[in-house]
Parts: sequence; structure tokens; C-alpha cells
Amino acid sequence: MAVPQLTEAQRGEALARLPEWTLRDDKLAIVRRFKFADFSGAFAFMTRVALIAEKRDHHPEWTNVYNRVEITLTTHDAGGLSQRDVEMAAAIDGLA
Repeated sequence: MAVPQLTEAQRGEALARLPEWTLRDDKLAIVRRFKFADFSGAFAFMTRVALIAEKRDHHPEWTNVYNRVEITLTTHDAGGLSQRDVEMAAAIDGLA
């Protein structure tokens, strides 16, 4: 079953509730950058996010360089941003 992509209005409402996240230039994903004290802090955070992602069966695109983690959320089945991304972003915010 296809997951519906958020409308422009829905994206705006979601971003208002997720102030640390930014809409990617193509408007198909949201992105947030995190900075930690060291690599161990960044890796521990990624591990906690991974556990949530597995439970939700919704996995982020991410990069890690030393103490920095960048997360991109998009729903491939929707061809862009969906409510699943918004919910995942909120869960990630709860860890940060």
C-alpha cells in the first residue's frame, strides 16, 4: 500500500512542530544536524535511533563524522515526505 506524500500545507505544519529540522531543497525530505561531545556520544545516539527505526520499520539516511550526525528522513514509498517521517523526527527529537 502506498504511503501518501504530505501536501505543502501539511509540510508547513509539520516543520512548525519540528523547528530543528529543515526541508531539503527539493522538498522531498527533512534534515537535521546533531553535534555531540565526542564520537562515543554520536555513536550512542545513532544506536538509540537505530532501535527506534527498527521498531518502526522506517530507516533514516544518515552520515557520521566524529562527533557530528546528519539525519535525512524521507519515505521512498511515498516519493517524498510523509507522516512517517514527521513521527520519526519527533521520536528522534525525544532522544536529542
